[in-house]
Amino acid sequence: YTTPQMIVASFFPYTFRFKQPAGTSRGVLRTKTSYFICIEEDNQPDIYGWGECAPVVGLSVDGVNASQGMIGEMAQRTVLVEKLIWLCEDINKGTRPEMLDLAGFPALAFGVEMALCDLAQGGERILYDTPFSRGDASLPTHGLIWMDTHEGILAQIAKKAAAGFRTIKMKVGALPFQEELSLLAEIRRRFPADRFTLRLDANGAFAVEDALWKLEALARFDIHFIEQPIRPQPTQGSVQDAIEAWQPLATVCRQSPIPICLDEELIGVNKTERRLLLETILPQHIIIKPTLLGGFAASQAWMRDADELGIAWWINSLLESNIGLNAICQWTSALEKTPTEGNRVHGLGTGQLFQNNIPSPLRLRGAKIVYNQAYRWDLSVLC
Repeated sequence: YTTPQMIVASFFPYTFRFKQPAGTSRGVLRTKTSYFICIEEDNQPDIYGWGECAPVVGLSVDGVNASQGMIGEMAQRTVLVEKLIWLCEDINKGTRPEMLDLAGFPALAFGVEMALCDLAQGGERILYDTPFSRGDASLPTHGLIWMDTHEGILAQIAKKAAAGFRTIKMKVGALPFQEELSLLAEIRRRFPADRFTLRLDANGAFAVEDALWKLEALARFDIHFIEQPIRPQPTQGSVQDAIEAWQPLATVCRQSPIPICLDEELIGVNKTERRLLLETILPQHIIIKPTLLGGFAASQAWMRDADELGIAWWINSLLESNIGLNAICQWTSALEKTPTEGNRVHGLGTGQLFQNNIPSPLRLRGAKIVYNQAYRWDLSVLC
């Protein structure tokens, strides 16, 4: 898309309420705040492009000073709001968005990119003209299982199975390991591998010295892949330090009986180190989350390197509202060029998490997301 010469930018915070508390590796979430960026042309004031900046506190690097480590939620929000104010002021003074320094603010960069893409296409939330966005095709997604009790997890999976999901993703590392093995044995008894694909996400829960034996124990459950078995190791900033920090995970990837998928490991990696990380660790899979990586263009750079190295990639949403989820779904549909790729099961949100999500044409039909143009967008709650 081409950025118009004269544009006006503003932003609006909005807090979403989860329908039920969402247990994650970073605690239990009850609310989630996004910042919506609105961009319009001076000479077309009735056409608006909308983007969503939706960082996850404790995971996203937006507003985090690397030398200080992760900061508190309120401090991080304050830094992000200050950056949003600066961004809108600079754009409104005539600075072109592509000239702004958004390094260290990937969720914000994604929000701006999303808004400009929407504006370029007429401000109707049709960012990509694809069979999906025309309502003629659907996108399959996996069923995400939230952290819960043993019986609660089984109940969640049964509900997903009844809805038609055949790919399930669940967290490991929260319960005592023997309990998790018992739970997985029961899951595989009820939901065998020839009918259900099972993906695991450890969120870095395994100690380096325990990772391989735990992966050996998990391998008997026919796992498609496991995300981030060990957490990213800290570095001192030099390339050599980074290479040394990646060695434990590289060893795990070489020796694990289960394919390894990188997720958190990609966060905050600059473009000069991106290829080096993949070449050093050589995972079998990577997770692409535009909110964490800086948007579509940044994500596609990771994808190109992964393709060249024979690494599979999977697109995931990250608790965005329907604005961000719509953009990610349409972008995903534009990337899937063949019928075979179109059947790939990514990790796209379902739009069902929030009590007060933004009304939109996105709908969940069984285990697939559709864009039903019989329903309309209603952005009145944002401004």
